[in-house]
Amino acid sequence: MPEFVTSETRGPILIVTMNRPEVYNAVHPPMHMEMDAIWNDFRDNPDLWVAVLTGAGDKAFSAGNDLKHSASGKGGSIPDSGFAGLSKRFDLDKPVIAAVNGFAMGGGFETALACDIIIGADNSTYALPEVKVGFFAATGGVQRLSRFMSRTKANELLFTGRHMDAAEALGHGILNAVVPQADLMEAAMKMAEEIASQSPSSVRATKRVLNEMARAEGLNDSLAYSYEVLGELMKTEDHREGVTAFVEKRKPDWVNR
Repeated sequence: MPEFVTSETRGPILIVTMNRPEVYNAVHPPMHMEMDAIWNDFRDNPDLWVAVLTGAGDKAFSAGNDLKHSASGKGGSIPDSGFAGLSKRFDLDKPVIAAVNGFAMGGGFETALACDIIIGADNSTYALPEVKVGFFAATGGVQRLSRFMSRTKANELLFTGRHMDAAEALGHGILNAVVPQADLMEAAMKMAEEIASQSPSSVRATKRVLNEMARAEGLNDSLAYSYEVLGELMKTEDHREGVTAFVEKRKPDWVNR
C-alpha cells in the first residue's frame, strides 16, 4: 500500500492525493516511486479515463522537491517518468487535471504544468524558486513555462523565482479557471466528469497527438538535457551552499563557482 500518496476511484475518474501535509506535500524519492506506480496503473487500466491530482490539506498542492531529505544524505532517485512520475511521462494517453489548493512551488508547480488542465483555488500561488537555493527548474519548468506564457515573462519568473498569485497565473493562461478553495475539488470533478462523458477513445487519440507534438518540439530531449545540466550544477559550491542555507534557514552566501 502506498504510504505517501492516496488514491480513490469514482467511476472512470481516478483521484490522486499527494499525502505528506506535514511537509507541504514535498516529494522525496519514495513518494516519486509511489506516484510512478500509480500513474502506471492508471495508464494500464481501461476502466479509468481521467485523473485529478491534488495535495492533502488546505495549504499546499506541493512544495516540490524535499530539500531536507536531499540534505540528509539519505539518497534515492527519480523514476524515468520524471518528477512525481509525470514530468517526463509521454506514454500517458489519458488527461490529468491538477487541482491546486494553496501553493505550488518548484517541482510542485512543475508537476501541475505537466498536467493537461490546471484549476487553481483563489488563494493558490505559483513559483519556480529553485534559483534561490542553488537549483534550477530542471524537471520541466524551464520548458513548459515558456510554452504557456511569453518567453520574456517566463524568463523573469525563472531568473527571479518570484511568486505569482492565482489571478496573475490565470491572466497568463497557465490556469484554466480560478475558484474558491472550498469549491476546488467540485470544480475539478466537474471538469473530469465532462471529459469522461466524451468518447474515451477520441480523448485518448487527442492526447496521443499532443504527446507526439511535445516530442516533435523536442521536449523530451530538452528535459534529458536539463538533467545533464543539473548534474553539473549539483557539483558546484553554490548548489551545496543553497541547500545548506535552506536547511539552516539563512540567506545563502553565493560564490559563483
